[in-house]
Amino acid sequence: MALFSSFDINASGLTAQRYRMDVVSENIANVDTTRTEDGTPYRRKIVTFQEKGEGAHFSDALSRATGTYKGKGVRVVGTFDDMQTDMKLAYDPAHPDADENGYVTYPNVDIMTEMTNLIDASRSYEANATAFTASKNMASKGLEMANG
Repeated sequence: MALFSSFDINASGLTAQRYRMDVVSENIANVDTTRTEDGTPYRRKIVTFQEKGEGAHFSDALSRATGTYKGKGVRVVGTFDDMQTDMKLAYDPAHPDADENGYVTYPNVDIMTEMTNLIDASRSYEANATAFTASKNMASKGLEMANG
C-alpha cells in the first residue's frame, strides 16, 4: 500500500538526516583538533546519500521512463574524509604540534559551512517529520472513515 511505503520513505529520510547532523556535530567539535589517534590533524567528514533500490529492477527503470516511479527512500552510502578542502596553516611556534618552521596544521573545518550544513540537515529532518505526521494523520482518518 502506497500510504505505508510513505512511512518507510520518511523514516529513511529522518534517519539519514539525523546521521548527517551527527557527522556535522563531530566536525564542529573537532575544529581545533591538530592531532588524532594516528597523529595527523582531524579531517572534515562528508556524508553521502543514495536512493534506496536505485535501478535494481527492470520495473524501476520502466516506471522511471514512464514518469510513474515512486521512490523507496534514501540511505547513507558512507562517510568520507574531505580531501578536496585544504587544511589550514597557522604560525604558532609554541604549539606542541608545530612543524620545524613553526606552523601548525589545523583541520579543514569551516564553522560557517558546518553551521549551514547543520541548518540544512535540520530543516530536512523537520520536513520529513512533517510528512510522516501528515501520512499518519491520513492513515488515521482512513481508519476512522472505514469504521463509520
